[in-house]
Amino acid sequence: MDSAQAALQRLCDPVAEVSAHYLIGADGTCWQMVAEAQRAWHAGAGQWRGQTDINSRSIGIELDNRGDHPFAEPQMAMLEHLLSEIMMRWAIPPQNVIGHSDMAPGRKFDPGAHFDGARLAIQSFAERGGYDPGPPDARDQMQLFRVLAQDRGFTADVDDETLLQAVRLRYRPWGRGALAPEDFSPLGHCALWT
Repeated sequence: MDSAQAALQRLCDPVAEVSAHYLIGADGTCWQMVAEAQRAWHAGAGQWRGQTDINSRSIGIELDNRGDHPFAEPQMAMLEHLLSEIMMRWAIPPQNVIGHSDMAPGRKFDPGAHFDGARLAIQSFAERGGYDPGPPDARDQMQLFRVLAQDRGFTADVDDETLLQAVRLRYRPWGRGALAPEDFSPLGHCALWT
């Protein structure tokens, strides 16, 4: 949407059949539209850690940003404040704080490359990259990447290119081109590159 007000109108329009629990404007204003215990219609079709129907098991926070510029400081500060409260109230671990592009790769692209996910991870509001599943074997690099991405929660049934794009949007939004050794680092693994 072009503005927080436009997004607010759409999210509150029953004809649109889309909603969220919260909307945070670029200036840090936060609107609650749906009670946290109620279902909102923000995620749509997708999958995370083998779970579908994400709408029934999540709290949706929409951010006023078209995706073509960095997120404003007041907005990020409000998001951090809201996340700290929600995560405490509902005992949500950082690995379950995700973006739309994580659960619906190829269909959703937000929050996008300009979102500072690392900032949230540093404060334990989102998962940090890195775990060690053991030494790599001689498996195909893309298959290894897919297994590691699935272990991190990227379980949607998508093609290799779409999966790579989704993982990059979350951990390396500047990444381009074919699968590279650097794409394994956020997944906590050193690639067996030949």
